[in-house]
Amino acid sequence: MFILGNLIGAIAKVLDIVLNLYMWIIIIRAIISWVNPDPYNPIIQFLYQVTEPVLSPIRRIIPTYTTGIDFSPIIVFLLIIFLQNFLVSTLTQMAVRLH
Repeated sequence: MFILGNLIGAIAKVLDIVLNLYMWIIIIRAIISWVNPDPYNPIIQFLYQVTEPVLSPIRRIIPTYTTGIDFSPIIVFLLIIFLQNFLVSTLTQMAVRLH
């Protein structure tokens, strides 16, 4: 069973790293949105391609025209924190119990 515990522990660690990386990408996207970035810049295109599939459904639920502020990065940020505290912690505890 320790092999399964190691596998679940490794999945939890990789998931935690991916969620942290995506959180930083969301932060960078939000900061870049304060200026007028060049839409043809490959880095800007990458940021939009990676974040838009997650941000656009939230924008449909909470439109920006009512408040004038885009709350979607904040909501995604909170969802990432929830996933880190719930899912990653649960997987880590499962891995420890299987050792």
